[in-house]
Amino acid sequence: MGSLVGGKQNVKIFVLYLMQNINYPMDYITINDIVMQNDYVLYLDFAESFHEMLDADLIHIYGQNEDGDDLYVVSPKGRLIATELHGEIHMALLQKSLSCALRYLDFKKRGITISCKIEKREDGRYDVICKVNEKNEPILTTTLVVDNLKFAQKMEDNFRDHPEIVYRGIVSLVAGNINFLFE
Repeated sequence: MGSLVGGKQNVKIFVLYLMQNINYPMDYITINDIVMQNDYVLYLDFAESFHEMLDADLIHIYGQNEDGDDLYVVSPKGRLIATELHGEIHMALLQKSLSCALRYLDFKKRGITISCKIEKREDGRYDVICKVNEKNEPILTTTLVVDNLKFAQKMEDNFRDHPEIVYRGIVSLVAGNINFLFE
């Protein structure tokens, strides 16, 4: 079984697309982390493709970070490929992956972690417990009670896919900015 985006050529296009749209130097571990956000690419496919992209001058070393790790950027040749060939992968998949990558980078920079779990109550209903922590300090903790497991799972999936929107929405609503819903 291969990566969901397709063969190695699509893996390379996927990685180039994300790197080009993020548009700043990143180390290998960070690139790996953003690529793995949605499980569309298998790690081995990424690792092989990454080194092939280096050898083909689709990406190159830009410098080093404070820890001495190499930082990578997309080369002009890689930008051309990412721009011209991204049609090989469904645009919705690329956009969702880019959104998750940008959220991951923002959350990583701020030290934000999220968690969400479902617990069955004694009365047969379910608690959906969502948490957002910034540098190990809670900035949002909420428990929603729902009648069925399927709805609880849908809420959990939505929170995991879009925690920044859920957080921003709750803050806006509690602050009295109901226009957030219509923006």
